[in-house]
Amino acid sequence: MSSNRQAEAGTFILSGPQLRAVGLVLPLVAFIGLTFVAPLATMLSRSVYDPVVADALPETLGLLQDWDGVHVPPEPAFETIARELRKARQERTLGRVATRINRVHGGLRSVITRTARRVREAEGPSWRGALVGIHAAWDDVQTWHAIRYAGERFTARHYLHALDLERRSDGRIAPRPDEYRVYLSLLWRTLVVSLSLTGLCLLLGYPVAYLIAHAPPQRANLLLLLVLVPFWTSLLVRTTAWIVLLQTQGVINSMLVALGLIADDSRLAMIYNMTGTMVAMTHVLLPFMVLPLYAVMRTIPQLHMSAAASLGASTIQAFWRVYWPQTLPGVGAGSLLVFILAIGYYITPALVGGRSGQLISNMIAYHMQTSLNWGLAAAIGGLLLAFVLVLYLVYDRLVGIERMKLG
Repeated sequence: MSSNRQAEAGTFILSGPQLRAVGLVLPLVAFIGLTFVAPLATMLSRSVYDPVVADALPETLGLLQDWDGVHVPPEPAFETIARELRKARQERTLGRVATRINRVHGGLRSVITRTARRVREAEGPSWRGALVGIHAAWDDVQTWHAIRYAGERFTARHYLHALDLERRSDGRIAPRPDEYRVYLSLLWRTLVVSLSLTGLCLLLGYPVAYLIAHAPPQRANLLLLLVLVPFWTSLLVRTTAWIVLLQTQGVINSMLVALGLIADDSRLAMIYNMTGTMVAMTHVLLPFMVLPLYAVMRTIPQLHMSAAASLGASTIQAFWRVYWPQTLPGVGAGSLLVFILAIGYYITPALVGGRSGQLISNMIAYHMQTSLNWGLAAAIGGLLLAFVLVLYLVYDRLVGIERMKLG
């Protein structure tokens, strides 16, 4: 009986080799948790959790819960918000509160800050009159809707904003005005550019990988070295080189003019637009397509093509029915790598893309560094993450992730 209990208990005790294996894995798990899982979780939490207004105006928001939303709130709401705004100014949190409310309804930052500076305990016959005397926006129900909406601790407004949607005062979700719709078009442009880059890299990388895989060893090593050169060159140097080559007075335009192919006053605009973005990003991402293809192609015996030819297949038929299917793991791995890298690329579009060559990643950087709207930046990043996860699941369903070969 005791031996059975010991046997049952022993199933939960790790042996010496297992403990050593766990000890070796723990540093890797901790590294992944600190450098990947924790930042990702923080980003996703910021996209839905924003307690700034709720912490600064708790009593006001409590009164607005029972507000009908049709008429201006009663007198106690004016008195409470005046007191809480003064308190927020004293605690130096007013700027963040005003910024959050202004993101919901433009123009309210100045209303909030001016009210907090000018309101006094005994000002006016009533608190409503005092606040309306400071700014007429306090007599507008939209101001109170914005405060109530901005006061939600857990909110989907960042995701709605990232999808060019907004929640109206009656609770309906509707598209934003045309002049404020920027994110869906940028997201669509990013997806189109990423798909185009993937196709272009496959078109250019497939013959290069085939040539390397079937070249003599000495020549193959030289070709592989040339493919790897971009990895050994600074990204800034590569991008600057393309600026020199592609600009209006650059090397390529000057050569075309010298050859008489174009007139001097008709030089091509190949930089600070989508052309520059495509060219520079293809140069950067091409090795990520070539290397997985080469890793698969070098394992395919050349005899397969010869056997297909001996059975009467033409060169095109032999390639399409024998060689191409065997390279699909490399095609899938390279395409997935290039697309995922392209969808989040930031530096190259920022340097060579100009206004028309910017991608959604540049908007994320803008909100992180300039507007400081980290919630919106996190929501856009969350949408990109969701899209990449869907792409991964589709790839796993159609091809199978176990068939992916990177080397």
